[in-house]
Amino acid sequence: MGSLFRSEEMALYQLFLQSEAAYACVSELGELGLVQFRDLNPDVNAFQRKFVNEVRRCDEMERKLRYLEKEIKKDNIPMQDTGESPEAPQPREMIDLEATFEKLENELREVNQNAEALKRNYLELTELKHILRKTQVFFDEQDGRLTTTTESMTRALVTDEVRTAHYLGPVQLGFVAGVILREKLPAFERMLWRACRGNVFLRQAMIESHLEDPSSGDQVHKSVFIIFFQGDQLKIRVKKICEGFRATLYPCPEAPTDRREMAMGVMTRIEDLNTVLGQTEDHRRRVLVAAAKNLKNWFVKVRKIKAIYHTLNLFNLDVTQKCLIAECWVPALDIETIHLALRRGTERSGSSVPPILNRMQTYENPPTYNRTNKFTKAFQALIDAYGVATYREMNPAPYTIITFPFLFAVMFGDLGHGAVMALFGLWMIRKEKGLAAQKTDSEIWNIFFGGRYIIFLMGVFSMYTGLIYNDIFSKSLNIFGSHWQISYNKSTVISNKFLQLNPETADYTDTPYPFGMDPIWQVAGANKIIFQNAYKMKISIILGVIHMIFGVIMSYYNHTYFKNRLSLIYEFIPQMVFLLFLFFYMVLLMFIKWNRYSAKNYGRYSASCAPSILITFIDMVLFNTPKPVPEPCEVYMFGGQHFFQTIFVLVALACIPVMLLAKPLNIMKQRRQGNEEVQPIAAGSTSDVEVGMSNGQISQGVDHHEEEELSEIFIHQGIHTIEYVLGSVSHTASYLRLWALSLAHAQLAEVLWNMVLSNGLKKENWFGGIILTVVFAAWAVLTIGILVLMEGLSAFLHTLRLHWVEFQSKFYQGKGYAFQPFSFESIVENSSSSSQTEGE
Repeated sequence: MGSLFRSEEMALYQLFLQSEAAYACVSELGELGLVQFRDLNPDVNAFQRKFVNEVRRCDEMERKLRYLEKEIKKDNIPMQDTGESPEAPQPREMIDLEATFEKLENELREVNQNAEALKRNYLELTELKHILRKTQVFFDEQDGRLTTTTESMTRALVTDEVRTAHYLGPVQLGFVAGVILREKLPAFERMLWRACRGNVFLRQAMIESHLEDPSSGDQVHKSVFIIFFQGDQLKIRVKKICEGFRATLYPCPEAPTDRREMAMGVMTRIEDLNTVLGQTEDHRRRVLVAAAKNLKNWFVKVRKIKAIYHTLNLFNLDVTQKCLIAECWVPALDIETIHLALRRGTERSGSSVPPILNRMQTYENPPTYNRTNKFTKAFQALIDAYGVATYREMNPAPYTIITFPFLFAVMFGDLGHGAVMALFGLWMIRKEKGLAAQKTDSEIWNIFFGGRYIIFLMGVFSMYTGLIYNDIFSKSLNIFGSHWQISYNKSTVISNKFLQLNPETADYTDTPYPFGMDPIWQVAGANKIIFQNAYKMKISIILGVIHMIFGVIMSYYNHTYFKNRLSLIYEFIPQMVFLLFLFFYMVLLMFIKWNRYSAKNYGRYSASCAPSILITFIDMVLFNTPKPVPEPCEVYMFGGQHFFQTIFVLVALACIPVMLLAKPLNIMKQRRQGNEEVQPIAAGSTSDVEVGMSNGQISQGVDHHEEEELSEIFIHQGIHTIEYVLGSVSHTASYLRLWALSLAHAQLAEVLWNMVLSNGLKKENWFGGIILTVVFAAWAVLTIGILVLMEGLSAFLHTLRLHWVEFQSKFYQGKGYAFQPFSFESIVENSSSSSQTEGE
C-alpha cells in the first residue's frame, strides 16, 4: 500500500551470469518485467558489441516476416491471434526459424515471379486478341471491300485528285498495330502528326474491359491503334514514337485468314494460361494460409530473441570471457521474485553455476516506479504527463482518483449529460477485453479507451453534482416538492415573463430543500442567474482553498519523510499560516454569512444587511475601515472581527520574510560553523543515507562534491516565496473557473432546450410527431457533440490545469525519471503497434 502513496523503494544490484546461462536468465527476467538494466558499454559502438551478429540475424528474420505479413494482408487472409505469448526460443532454435522463414520467402518469391510472368504473358495475349478483333473491324469498314487491304488504306491516305494528277498506280503501304494507355493517346496522335508531317493514317479503338498491370496489380485502360505509312523512313520514325510513348507493338497478319488463324491460337493459349494461373494462385494462397496461422507467434518469438540480445549487449564480459556482468535497478520488494526467475533460467540452460546478485551502494538518483493496475494506470498517466515524480516523494495519483472527477463534475454538473458519459465509460469497461484485442492506430480512440475509468467516474460524479444543482438537460427533478408556496394563479405566471421569486416574501417556507437546489429555481427567470452565481462562486472558492490547503499538507509528509527540518520549519509552517489566516478565513466568513443571515429574518440579520465577503476581504488586507451602514445593520459579522482580521493580516505578512530569508540564513550559518551535514535544498533531493544507510538503502541525489552557491540559494528561495505568495492569490481566483464553466454549461443546455427541442414539443397532432422526431434527432446530435464532447473536453482540460498548477505546485517536484524495466510485454506491444502503423 505504501507504494501507492510513494514510489517503490529501488535498489541497485550487480548481476553475475555464466555465459551459457545468460540468455535463459535474461529471458526469464523479460517475462517478469521488473528489472531495468544499465548500459555498461556507453562508449562502445553498436556494431562492435558482442552479440551484434545475433541482432542482425533477428533483423533479417523480422524483414522476412514483414514480407510475409504484407503478402498475407494483400490477399485479405485472416491471421490467427490466440492472445497467448509464446516463450522466447532457445538460441539453437534460431537456426530452425531462419530455415523456415528462408524457405517460405523463397517459395513465395518464386511463386510471385511465376505468377507475374504468367500475368504478363496473359496480358500480351489479351492485348493481341483485342488487336486482331479491332483491326479486322478497321479493314472491313473500308468502302468497296477492295482486293487488298493496303489499297483501301491508300484511298484514305492518298486522295483521288492526287492519284489522277500524277497518274499513280497502286501504292503498297506498311502498317504497325499495338496498344497504348488511353490517357496517352491524344499526345501520341499529335506527335505522330507533327513528326510524320501528316503522312501517316491512324485508327484507334478503346478496349472496353480493364486490363491488369502485372507489376503493380492496378487496373488500367488501354486502346488499340493501327498506323499506316509508306516507306521505311516513316516506319522507323513511327516505331521510335511508339517506343517513346511505351506503346506495345504486336504482329498483325495482313491476310484475313491469317488473322483468324492467329486469333484461334491466341484464344487457346489464353485458356491454358487461365488454368495455370488459377493453379498458381491456389498454391500461393495455401502457402500464405499456412504461414498466417503462425505469423503472430513468429513475430513474438523473433522480437523476444532480439530484445534478449539487445539486453545482453548492455553487459560487460569479465577477463575470462566466461561470465557476463550487469547492473540493474530492482524494486526492493521484488528481490525474492527475481531470485526465483534467475534460478529458473539457470535450470533451463542446464548450467551448474548459479547467478550472483549483489546490492551496490550508490549516490545516483534511482528511477521512479509507481506500481499500477488497469484502474490506477490512467490516473498515474495524468500525473506523469506533467512530470515523473522525484524518487519517493508523495504521489498525487491516489488523491487525484477522487479530486479529478469531482472538480470536473462541478463544472459539468448535469444528471443527463453525466449519465451519457457514465454509460459510455461503463460500456468500454464491460467490453474492455474485446476492445483491447482490436488494436487500432486511431489516437483519439486509444485516448478514450485508455481513460475509460476516468470517463466513467467523471460521469458518475457529474450525475451527483447534477442532482445537487437539480439540473437534468436544463430541467429540474421535483422529488421532494418545492419549498416555495407560490400564490400566483396560472394567468399571472403566463402573462409575466419576468416574474421572480423573492425570498423576503411570505412565499418561502424558510426551510432548506432536503437535497440540492429547490426545483423552482429553474423557472425563476433572471433571479435564477443571480442566485446560482452567488452560490456557485462561493462554492468554487471554498473547494479551491481546501484543495490548496491539502496540497500544502502533502508537502509536510515530504519534508518529514526526507527529514528536511529546515523546509519543515521555515517553509511548511509559514506557508500554512499564510494560507489559513487569509484565504481560509475568507472561507469561514462565507459559512458565517450563510449561517447568520436569513432571507426571512428582518433586522440586523436580514439578507439586505449581509456584508459583501469580497469587500470585507479587501478592507481587511488594506487595513481600511468599513463604511458605515444604516440601522439596524452592522458592519461586522461577529464581535472582535476587526481585531482578529488585523492580527491575521499582520501574522500572514510576517510569514513572508520568514519564507524568504530564514532557510538561506540557516544554511549560511551552518556552513560558517563548518557543518558538513547540510540540510537538503529541495524535497526529494536527500538520500536514504539520512533515513538509514545501515540497512543498505540506496543514497539518492545528494551532490557530495559540489555545494550550491549561497547566491543561488537566496535567488531560488526568493523565486519560490514570490511564486507562493502571488500564486496564493492567483490560484484562488483560478478556481473561479469551476463557477464559470458550470454556469456556461447550464446556459448552453438551456439554450439547446429552448431554441431546439421546445420547438418540436409545441407542435400538435400527427404532423407534430414528425417534427418532434426530426427536432429531437437534431437536439440529440447537438447535445452529444457540443455539451458532452466539446464541453466535456473543455472541463477536462480546466480540471487538469487545476491539478497540475494549483494543487501539485504546493508539494510536487516532478524531477524524476521513470522506471523502464526490461519487459517482453511492453516490447512486443510497442513493436506490433509501430509495425501496424508502418503497414498502413
